[in-house]
Amino acid sequence: MQDDPNSSSVDDVSAGTAAEAPRTPRKRPKPGERRVQILQALAEMLQQPGAERITTAALAARLSVSEAALYRHFASKAQMFEGLIEFIEQSVFTLVNQIAEREQAAGDAGAGARHCAKVVAMVLQFAEKNPGMTRVMVGDALVFENERLQQRMNQFFDKIEATLRQGLRTSAEAEGSATPTVDAQVLASALTAFMVGRLHRFARSGFKRSPTEHLEASLAVML
Repeated sequence: MQDDPNSSSVDDVSAGTAAEAPRTPRKRPKPGERRVQILQALAEMLQQPGAERITTAALAARLSVSEAALYRHFASKAQMFEGLIEFIEQSVFTLVNQIAEREQAAGDAGAGARHCAKVVAMVLQFAEKNPGMTRVMVGDALVFENERLQQRMNQFFDKIEATLRQGLRTSAEAEGSATPTVDAQVLASALTAFMVGRLHRFARSGFKRSPTEHLEASLAVML
């Protein structure tokens, strides 16, 4: 039997249907969403061994976008690191203020020391939950970047030390110290150095040595 030239085979129909099927439009990220994705990817990459220096090419590849796409949201890689530092500052100092408010409400003689212990513990716990951020906090990720980024992290720890100093001065005064300001300065400096040292050890161990290891006992000795 001769084929009807006007008939269509199943394959022809399928091919035509496939060709005419509408393409699913690519979902555009919401305003600000891509910036967050970039910062999250950068933080995740910093958790990897040997990730002290990350190129924009590697970051773009991780996100499956072009480097030009990154620069539509950040003027430079330094600005990306500034975004991470802003996240660290906002997260930590929001909690610092909450701790201060609770301890001030308590109003007893031991409030200052408790305040300091909680601040130190909170900073170390934040780092433990955000390993990539730890490399920013201790400066490992900032070595090859703009100097102002390291200065900003230095200021971060200066503010933490000032917070500790204030709480310790309150405790020293309550205990009747003849030199509450000096006592507070010395101990606040020691606590800050202890905290930074724990963060360095955490980062240098490849995130194996917990920054909160024996923390309660260590703070009990210092405070």
